[in-house]
Amino acid sequence: MERKTRWTAKDLAQIGMMTAVMAVCAWITIPFTIPFTLQTFGVFVTLRLLGGKKGTVVIALYILLGVVGVPVFSGFGAGIGVLAGPTGGYIAGFLLTGLLYLATKKIRTARWKENAVLAAGLLLCYIFGTAWFCVVKGNAGSPMGFLQAAGICVLPYLAPDAAKLLLADLIAVRVGKMI
Repeated sequence: MERKTRWTAKDLAQIGMMTAVMAVCAWITIPFTIPFTLQTFGVFVTLRLLGGKKGTVVIALYILLGVVGVPVFSGFGAGIGVLAGPTGGYIAGFLLTGLLYLATKKIRTARWKENAVLAAGLLLCYIFGTAWFCVVKGNAGSPMGFLQAAGICVLPYLAPDAAKLLLADLIAVRVGKMI
């Protein structure tokens, strides 16, 4: 008797495609007063299109590819050194966003609730990433307080990340029907 596979070919194709989309989003830098990438957009659109389970797998796969040396991080970065560096906590925080999205499946019954969960996940990402930034800076001999670090690492990105969340929502509504 043949066993039913857990992941279909369609599931695997979607996971592979969205992993590539996340990498491309990391490579795109938008020049602004403080330049930013589309990494968080990649996280948002992945979770909205694929859901919590497959979306979190995509985020984990994206991180794993970067750790083993595939240049998927911003600026074509790769390796464990990127995660151990000052901004690595934000990359790890993407996984927290995915896990929160996965854990809240039952309460995400409306579009605004999905966006609220993603915003809460982004807040987790900000907190974890900023705490990691402080640890790395402290270990390098340049200690910095959490609020000071948040002023540098979070505050300038609030508006762009809100715009990315709204754009991901619009894309998910339109493209999600086709998936």
